Amino acid sequence: MPKEAKPAQKRIDQFFSGPGGRADDWRDLVEAAKVWARAGDRAKYDALLTDLSVTEEFHGYPGLHLMAALREAALAGDGQTSLALVTRIAQALATRSFRQHAGDWNPKDENNGEMPDLLPPTFGSHTARRPYFETLIVTGVSSNNWPTLAAEWRKLRRPVDSFVYEPVIVGSLEDAFCATMVNPNIAAVVINEGFALRSRHNAPVLRTMTASANLNEETDASALRLAHIIKRVRPELDIYLMSNRDVEEMAGDPEANVARRIFYSIEEILELHLSILEGIQDRYDTPFFDNLKKYAQRPIGTFHALPIARGKAVFKSDWIRDMGEFYGPNLFLAESSATTGGLDSLLEPTGNIKKAQDKAARALGADRVFFVTNGTSTSNKMAVQALLAPGDIAIVDRNCHKSHHYGMVLAGAQPLYVEAFPMTEYSMYGAVPLKTIKQALLNAKADGRLDRVKMVDLTNCTFDGHIYNTRRVMEECLAIKPDLIFLWDEAWFGFARFSPFLRRRTAMGAANEIEAWMHDPKSGAAYEKQQAELGKNPSDEVLLKTRLIPDPRQIRLRVYQTNSTHKSMSAIRQGSMLSVKDVEFHSVEQQFKEAVFTHASTSPNQQLIASLDVSRRQMELEGYGLVANAMEIALAIRQAVNNNPLISRYFRILGADAMVPAQYRQSGFTDYLASGVNWANTLKSLDEDEFCLDPTRMTLVCGTAGFDGTQFKGILASEYNIQVNKTSRNSVLVQSNINNTRSDVAHLIRVLAEIAGEVDRGLVQGGANAKKTFETRVNSLMRDVPDLPNFSHFHPSFRGDSGTKTNEGDIRGGFYTAYDAAGCEFIRLSDPEIDRRLKAGPDLVSASFVIPYPPGFPIMVPGQVITQETIDFMRKLDVKEIHGYDAREGLKLVRAEALAKIGRPKPAGAPKLKAAS
Repeated sequence: MPKEAKPAQKRIDQFFSGPGGRADDWRDLVEAAKVWARAGDRAKYDALLTDLSVTEEFHGYPGLHLMAALREAALAGDGQTSLALVTRIAQALATRSFRQHAGDWNPKDENNGEMPDLLPPTFGSHTARRPYFETLIVTGVSSNNWPTLAAEWRKLRRPVDSFVYEPVIVGSLEDAFCATMVNPNIAAVVINEGFALRSRHNAPVLRTMTASANLNEETDASALRLAHIIKRVRPELDIYLMSNRDVEEMAGDPEANVARRIFYSIEEILELHLSILEGIQDRYDTPFFDNLKKYAQRPIGTFHALPIARGKAVFKSDWIRDMGEFYGPNLFLAESSATTGGLDSLLEPTGNIKKAQDKAARALGADRVFFVTNGTSTSNKMAVQALLAPGDIAIVDRNCHKSHHYGMVLAGAQPLYVEAFPMTEYSMYGAVPLKTIKQALLNAKADGRLDRVKMVDLTNCTFDGHIYNTRRVMEECLAIKPDLIFLWDEAWFGFARFSPFLRRRTAMGAANEIEAWMHDPKSGAAYEKQQAELGKNPSDEVLLKTRLIPDPRQIRLRVYQTNSTHKSMSAIRQGSMLSVKDVEFHSVEQQFKEAVFTHASTSPNQQLIASLDVSRRQMELEGYGLVANAMEIALAIRQAVNNNPLISRYFRILGADAMVPAQYRQSGFTDYLASGVNWANTLKSLDEDEFCLDPTRMTLVCGTAGFDGTQFKGILASEYNIQVNKTSRNSVLVQSNINNTRSDVAHLIRVLAEIAGEVDRGLVQGGANAKKTFETRVNSLMRDVPDLPNFSHFHPSFRGDSGTKTNEGDIRGGFYTAYDAAGCEFIRLSDPEIDRRLKAGPDLVSASFVIPYPPGFPIMVPGQVITQETIDFMRKLDVKEIHGYDAREGLKLVRAEALAKIGRPKPAGAPKLKAAS
């Protein structure tokens, strides 16, 4: 009988399988143990235990001792003991009870005796719940001595400690890297000298990455090198270096700034223990929230204009007491309009709000952060107002959120609209190609107007998940104009900071990489080499084709990022943060204060500010694991929908290859679930491709099931209690976030299966007529779709100071022209007058923003000349929600006589058509 092939060893370098995948592995092991315990085959149990043992080395629980106990029971052939122990471990992991209960760490049942040296009694006896984390210990000590080393660390625990942690011990650089990637519980890292380079385990993909990073020899495994690697993937982690050589020399090395503290390795380990706890406490502290809790518990008499404060008017009322009972007393005890007594002013913070904002800046990789309590709409308008003056030109994604357009109106800036690539089949736009942005800059330069172009304003990621290559965009634009300001609206993308995969695609992540590149001596040489290759006067065609390198000596790095914290972190509705990395901020600081005074409420919500503070704490301490789980859930949803025979007959989630045209995926990446995809080629895509797809944002096509997006969204909400995000003509947007669980996935899949089953039965029972009606409906939704209109151009009356190649306009003038009711007219969409004027004139000039939902962006802005394609799109629209348009009145237009009165002569050669794209 031929010998059975030995199963392949589990790989340690596959990181797409996160916390949920680990839980599945343990559940599989429990099921295999049940089979063995019933006198069944034990081969599957042995194979699964062997696989699981590899990655469990990187976790504090179950840890070395319990895993050894599992292996011993297996070697002894004891199926019952194996089942009992593996079941207890799996339950402890599922309920997370091991974080507080010492009994979960005992290989034996609590009633059958204790293991005396496994854990000190203080682990489970603390009166209050103590947050639990794990500390990675990288050491050159033999693995035979790791249990003794772990016991020494556990003896350091004291009842007075605010936190409790478990050591995770590894002996190589590769294992340390893998541990930080697969274990979200790691919150601190201690790196001793003398560890190896290579892992003991199978890691071929990891080897290709380490080779590309010039990690080939054992001498490359230095403590400082490892510290930099870990800090790059997990910047929130505290790193402690232990040296047995000249610590003074290491401490004086600027490269050692990645470490929170450096110790001489033979010194008292208690100091290191206390430093680890202090580091966690620093991240745990929430200055504003902590003070607000204290304020709420003080006996305060309120004589200010906030009757709801302290809740007396609520809880003593016979009529509104139910509100108090619903929200609880703390909400009202914490209400105040005061900025003293331990609180602070959001408008000019100097106390705990300032401290909270500084911690947020550290967490987000920014120089400074502003808390905003009325949404990212306000963050965007604040940034635009502070950074642009009347007459300044801003290159703006025409499909950006309306707050940017209104910000241009308020600032008096002139938007130069650029177009994103269209996805006509799904009635949505992607993102703006870099070539289009560069062309706009080169046109302004040719017009002699580049000095007036102050800002590039883009959305990252878009509503539908398109992510820019932020570093490349900024570097190539800075090569044309080195002092450009960048405003990245990352309302939906705040969580990405806490993913090592996505961080590089955020504004702050890219800005930090550019800053580091600027200080690299090689950057100047790279610039000079390219300049020599380009020559003195390269053509626009050459510049558009070339990946431009900016002059690192000329760059003025000015980057702003807005995040809807409430959209991707645990902040209350309308919580937003505005991050700044601007070397010239001192020159606009006063303007920023004025923008804050203009837009921020003088009565900000205390609970909202506190939630911003707390959301930062959560993301710094557990954001890595939460985001990994959100990504894992999204991949599970994609796989479950697209691989289910019934569901995929009528629904599908679009992959990256469907959402991003091939010319923007230069690496050849197709999709996260494609065969052969791993984290190495995904990183290649994230580094090289012009656009990537946010895996947490899923476009679920429902038109193939006969539902339009608005209709299907309503069915999910009203009949199945499922809420989704935006819609398009034939799809809905499903988004996973840090709040989702596997139960949510199961509910969604079950509902989709039920709806698909109903469609299936209806077609079978309805016969030929039902099938014909269904096919007609699907054809209408999926193929007979309206072309998406591009921005046309501003009317000459609003382009009096424009150039010949650029297409910016005075949107503010157009906006306020509409305030003159006599100067405006209304024409219904169906009126033949519209068709006559499109052919013979005078121009149809919009007097307002017109924003249909979907697609959710302005297809008309004030001062824009309306074209045939815009009218055709409007006439084909079958959505009910269109902001700025009332079908009973019709389109609001600026009268020709009013335009003539503006008296702004059209400059010679002004473009008549849309901006270059």
